[in-house]
Amino acid sequence: MINWSTLSDAEKTEVLSRPAMADSESLRNTVAGILADVTARGDDAVLEYTRKFDCPSLEALQLSTAARDTLAAQVTAEVQDAIKTAFNNVKQFHEAQYPEDIRLTTTPGVVCEQRFTGLEAVGLYIPGGSAPLPSTVMMLGVPSLVAGCKRRVMCTPPNAEQQIAPEIAFAAKLCGIEEIYLCGGAQAIAAMAFGTDTITKVDKIFGPGNSFVTEAKQQVSQRADGAAIDMPAGPSEVLVLADANASAEFVASDLLSQAEHGPDSQAILVSESQALIEATKAEVTAQLARLSRESIASKAMQNARYILAESVEQAIDVSNAYAPEHLIVQIDNARDYLPAIKHAGSIFLGPWSPESAGDYASGTNHVLPTYGYARNYSSLGLLDFMRRYTIQELSEDGMRNLGPAIMQLADAEGLDAHRDAVRYRLEALQRNDSK
Repeated sequence: MINWSTLSDAEKTEVLSRPAMADSESLRNTVAGILADVTARGDDAVLEYTRKFDCPSLEALQLSTAARDTLAAQVTAEVQDAIKTAFNNVKQFHEAQYPEDIRLTTTPGVVCEQRFTGLEAVGLYIPGGSAPLPSTVMMLGVPSLVAGCKRRVMCTPPNAEQQIAPEIAFAAKLCGIEEIYLCGGAQAIAAMAFGTDTITKVDKIFGPGNSFVTEAKQQVSQRADGAAIDMPAGPSEVLVLADANASAEFVASDLLSQAEHGPDSQAILVSESQALIEATKAEVTAQLARLSRESIASKAMQNARYILAESVEQAIDVSNAYAPEHLIVQIDNARDYLPAIKHAGSIFLGPWSPESAGDYASGTNHVLPTYGYARNYSSLGLLDFMRRYTIQELSEDGMRNLGPAIMQLADAEGLDAHRDAVRYRLEALQRNDSK
């Protein structure tokens, strides 16, 4: 247990540091090498890395629509119904985000518009490994569908049998995703960003992943020949704010629901109650023993932090400093504290709102900023799959009304050609008026 009030500023920074930040230079160099290799060798490099890390016998990168449908048919009726329920909720929530175009007369004769359109080509990265995530297919596939993105490319690591989880295939089919490639990691990000003979380049890449995926996304987004990205979304993290009345059983289960994602996940509990912290630690030990992914969750819990605050208000200050991906608020009258919460990717209010609800089926998007980026990035939403553009149209009267002001501003900036583009038009109008 860590007593927050006794820590120095440096110690507070250390306590809230992310575990995956270690050896960042080595990570950057490794990813840069993979990106360079894929850029130079294309499909051959992607296949080589995929055979090395995922499927030694992989023969082709693309999964056919027929193979997708065959896999999807293996999903049980019960799981199909659950995926459909989640699909419908996520679709409703993202359809409600559809923006309205704007058309406005700013000056008589001057019309300005703002319109929205779906991105042309998007890359959807779906983590695989020990825990395939069909839920992520929906979190990316649904908004890209609602936004009207014409080309949607999905990359996900194959298993040793050159296949993907049937649940991923079913979710992809439900979302209408037909372009699916069997590759993951930094090599998949590189293929989508730069293009290969098989995988045509996309405009923007979406989706969470491990440290290598996150680093690859950041590197490709900084290159002129790369692609835009949604956000820095890496290993999962949760911070739970809990008071003395919180359920230690609930709190422990919320901490472990993040820990089981992977050994680089992080779980933090901040409470003003020492008794609640001790009870939660005991519950974590008991619940860990019952988990099928106990070994993974145990490694992640080595990065866990149990922080004792002086008050609920100080606990919220700790949370704001950490800026968690997921923030669970198990405090009496939790909604009353919302105005004080400044930085979080997604907030779960009250004892009956586990983070699992947002991960799967409540309707909100589970692709969220990690590593403290919740200070300046938002949870994924419909507008991330769209771009806005503006239109302006001036009539003759509009040019007469606004032209003189434009010329004055152009003169003030010393841009003669800008001024003349207006002057010639005003002179033409004067000539027409004199006829």
